Amino acid sequence: MTFKRSIFVLVAVALVVIYYIFNPQNNSFFPQCPVFYLTGLKCPGCGSQRAIHHLLHLDFYSALKTNLLLVFSIPYLILGLVFEQIKRPTKTILKLRKILYGQIAIIIVLIIIILFSVFRNVIHGI
Repeated sequence: MTFKRSIFVLVAVALVVIYYIFNPQNNSFFPQCPVFYLTGLKCPGCGSQRAIHHLLHLDFYSALKTNLLLVFSIPYLILGLVFEQIKRPTKTILKLRKILYGQIAIIIVLIIIILFSVFRNVIHGI
């Protein structure tokens, strides 16, 4: 394992432990969203810290309630990390990766993020 990967793993484990032990809703040392603080509007990431805490405690309902987009994006992000680890991808994997993570996919993801931001501020509780 490379030094950078070792540091990444250590930081990831530390964050998992912190988010498992401490609920961001009840502890002031977690950073607050500057967008919400300044505007009162929820950004796409608002509630992510609480959603991670709930997911680590297997409370899927609360996680979905605090940040629906984060919960649904986790499998997509994990798949992207898996694709990056494949040393010699087949033509099928390359094609699938282009479909899921290519330029058109980036535009679709951006549209989803924008729509999520708009709807979560119009319809409270998303």
